Amino acid sequence: MYSFSPSEEQQMLIDAIRRYAMDDLRAAARDADEEGQLPPELIEKGWELGYLQASIPEDYDGFGERSAVSGALAAEELAYGDLSGALAVMTPGLFATPILLAGSEDQKQKFIPPVIEMEWKAYTAALMEPRFDFDPNDLKTTAKLEGDTYVLNGLKSYVPYAEQAEAILVYANLDGQTQGFIIPKESQGLAIGERQKLLGLNALPLYNLALEAVSVPMANRLGGDQGHDFGPILSSANVAIAAMAIGVSKAALDYAVEYAKDRDVFGVKVAQKQSIAFMIAEMGIAIEAIRLLVWEAAWQIDQGLPDAGKSAYLALSGAMDATMMVTDRAVQILGGHGYIREHPVEMWMRNGRGFANFSGLAVV
Repeated sequence: MYSFSPSEEQQMLIDAIRRYAMDDLRAAARDADEEGQLPPELIEKGWELGYLQASIPEDYDGFGERSAVSGALAAEELAYGDLSGALAVMTPGLFATPILLAGSEDQKQKFIPPVIEMEWKAYTAALMEPRFDFDPNDLKTTAKLEGDTYVLNGLKSYVPYAEQAEAILVYANLDGQTQGFIIPKESQGLAIGERQKLLGLNALPLYNLALEAVSVPMANRLGGDQGHDFGPILSSANVAIAAMAIGVSKAALDYAVEYAKDRDVFGVKVAQKQSIAFMIAEMGIAIEAIRLLVWEAAWQIDQGLPDAGKSAYLALSGAMDATMMVTDRAVQILGGHGYIREHPVEMWMRNGRGFANFSGLAVV
């Protein structure tokens, strides 16, 4: 059974990321949200913590082994500081981690080292589609084998850093199965649209993609000629987003609690109001319950258990609802102050509302 206590190595990772999340991400979050961009040096500092590099074996120029549990712990801490910043720092993992999980040996040797060497670079992935009935296991973007190449057609959305990406891992429907295809940015037929304007994540550049008869060599199909199982990738993505939802929720709860303890209303601290105390308790219960689901799902992934996919889905489903509830109540607890930008809870609520749409924006 998984442990409730992080290992010494995991604790060191948590402590380092927590310092960065609070001292750097949280401090820059409001300005980044207003200006619509994250300072490159801020992303680079997070990259230098080596979270992704530590999950890549030495054979591919990393210095560790992948652990979904460690990834979930890191994702929560990063999102506790700022969700946009967390997703930015983790964007190269959208490209490298699926290759590590499902790529052929040649693909791992060729594509992973350039991602993790030296400074942060924009490698990304495209899973989501601009459709109300989006289903990652039933994509409308298609891939067809024509001769010795695959031809991709379709539309993608929510692709981080697509405009400056070195390469993009695009998922498409091939004979009823979701498969990944490694596409260099300069590929003919790949068009990057304008940056998307959203309710939240204002600091993270997200783009639409259009693929029109994009030719992909057979060697760039994830897993090689035989392809791959998409299930482990989707499970890892669901755990990552669920962990980030917990980070955002915990940030909102902690801020609301401190405000309620300090704020006087008619001579009484807000926290002493029974209705507020009940709300805070329910927020805390929801966070702790979902965190256990996330940890269990991550542990099952590491153990290779068959129920990992189901557990990851349940964790994400619960996290989406819990985050919306917690962030909304944080705004309520602050009263009129919760609705103004002087306090970060309104930003967390806007970001939290989007978790239902963030499938595939991170992977552990």
